[in-house]
Amino acid sequence: MKVPHLHISRRTFAIAAALMATVSLAIGAHAALNLRALDAAKAVATDLGTESVHKVSRVALIIGNGHYPDADAPLTQSIDDARSLSAALRHDGFDVDVVEDASKDDMTRALRRLRNKIRSDSVVLLFFGGYGIQVGRESYMIPVDATIWKERDVKREGVSVESVLDVMKSQGARAKLVVLDASRRNPYERRFREYSHGLAPIAAPDNALILSSATPGKVVEDGKGEHSVLVGELLSHLNKGESAEAIFNKTRAAITKTSDGAQVPSVSSSLLEDIRFAAADASGG
Repeated sequence: MKVPHLHISRRTFAIAAALMATVSLAIGAHAALNLRALDAAKAVATDLGTESVHKVSRVALIIGNGHYPDADAPLTQSIDDARSLSAALRHDGFDVDVVEDASKDDMTRALRRLRNKIRSDSVVLLFFGGYGIQVGRESYMIPVDATIWKERDVKREGVSVESVLDVMKSQGARAKLVVLDASRRNPYERRFREYSHGLAPIAAPDNALILSSATPGKVVEDGKGEHSVLVGELLSHLNKGESAEAIFNKTRAAITKTSDGAQVPSVSSSLLEDIRFAAADASGG
């Protein structure tokens, strides 16, 4: 009576063991699939994270104005400066919009394009080479088609540097960089009641860095090289992986030294982080 019972128990045990092995294999396979899915998800997240770091928005508006009808001679360096700086910035990963001999309408449209490109993570750079005029403690970039007879015409015909900074700020730009090569004796000055040499002091808004070719109220003469003194020195420091603030300060120091203090560029900074030009640098924007 016990033998059949023992036979059935062994058989039942064998069946149960087989079932347990099958279930165990199924659970293991499911776990492996889940693990692979988790690893894949982590890999995708890592790729997306790396991509977002390396694709920080970098936008630049480069304006080079050289042919002013009221000037005695064209500013040939401004055009070359704009072209060379554009090439250097593109090398550093900037989306560059370059405008040469810009009219007021050209500048307005370019600023609209710039506004539309700015995101909350954007590092934004403005370069202006040409004539700049200060009126009422504000600095204006002058289009080539400006009709200026009195100081008050400057506000109507020019584009305020401060207004461009306001656009960058209102759009939530992460960092704002400005390079102004416009501290020249303007061709309209003889028409004014009072002389307004150079540019006015420009206060840097939050997380901004501003480089100008001369200290406020001063003007500089153009040299005879391909580039202006400011842009020539600036180009020599770009593409070296240094921070924007270090590059601007080295440019300022080098020009001051080589000119024996005759030309002292102005640097104004309110940067709260280390902003770098090189696109390969993930940590500094």
